[in-house]
Amino acid sequence: MKRLSKNLISLLLIVSFVAPYSAFAGNKQRAGSAGGTQLLINPWARSSAMGYSNAASIRGLEAQFMNVAGTAFTKSTELIFAYTDWLKPADIAINSFGFSQKVSETGVLSLTVMSINVGDIDITTTELPEGGIGTFRPVFTNIGLSYAKVFSNSIYGGLTLRILNEGISDVKASGVVLDAGIQYVTGKNNQMKFGIAMKNVGPTMKYTGDGMSVRADLESGINMTMEHRSAEFELPSLISIAVSYDFIFNEKNILTLNGTFISNSFTKDQICIGLEQNISNLVFIRGGYTYEEGIFDYDTRETVFTGLSFGAGIQIPISKEKGSVFSLEYAYRDTNPFSGCHTLQARVSL
Repeated sequence: MKRLSKNLISLLLIVSFVAPYSAFAGNKQRAGSAGGTQLLINPWARSSAMGYSNAASIRGLEAQFMNVAGTAFTKSTELIFAYTDWLKPADIAINSFGFSQKVSETGVLSLTVMSINVGDIDITTTELPEGGIGTFRPVFTNIGLSYAKVFSNSIYGGLTLRILNEGISDVKASGVVLDAGIQYVTGKNNQMKFGIAMKNVGPTMKYTGDGMSVRADLESGINMTMEHRSAEFELPSLISIAVSYDFIFNEKNILTLNGTFISNSFTKDQICIGLEQNISNLVFIRGGYTYEEGIFDYDTRETVFTGLSFGAGIQIPISKEKGSVFSLEYAYRDTNPFSGCHTLQARVSL
């Protein structure tokens, strides 16, 4: 296990130093050419409220998205259900469920499922461009299975295998990606934290199915079926490098400052800054900002998000002896156009 931890740390450190330079030197025309972009959607409330800035300090099941190493901090069992009203009022709903379980003194297994519901869309044809012959519903799902481990009092690491599926009834695409991450904790009272995560690394995908075929009637009277081949597309891999620091004013008042640099393969690189105010471990107030080149000007911004995010949560003790808690969380991400993204989340930690 010591050799595995050293190899994992070495790999992520090498990639983290190389990735930013390769990203800045890359071709910006690749932006928007990746597929499987559902992998970039964060379905969880706490990290969304802080603008994706807490890849170093994130703990528990939510960490599977930001930095899987953080799931190693699961005390025993954790359950999360989250609902996101995506780009309101576009009527796009994201339902997410997660479960994590400590399986040994140092190991934790986690499973999450995310499903995107875009509603029913009218079926149209060249003869009936207005529809009226039924509807279809696209499917976007991904399932993540993780294992994280405590390697020492300071080093935590983990891996995630994620399966994604998207398509309609007669055209589908499936793929597999790998995520990996480490967190390092140091300083008095473990106030300083560092994190490195690599996400969405996997083979190319392509669409297949009967929907790629077209029936043609030739003038000679011969009926033919022509099949179009879908081009392969790459997945939106990224590297994140993060740091956080806890300002401990007293036992009931802790302010955490988070910062994360995200090097994206197919979109602009991002700098994320966030704050979390912990009041008596009962009330949490969060805010963040995600910056990328051109985001301040509507004419140069290449994302619907304007960068601002905020949220809050309340945590209710269930059992003081076991440290079990129940929490409700809310997060808002500002957009232009649309009226933002709203996430509601319930979490139980046993």
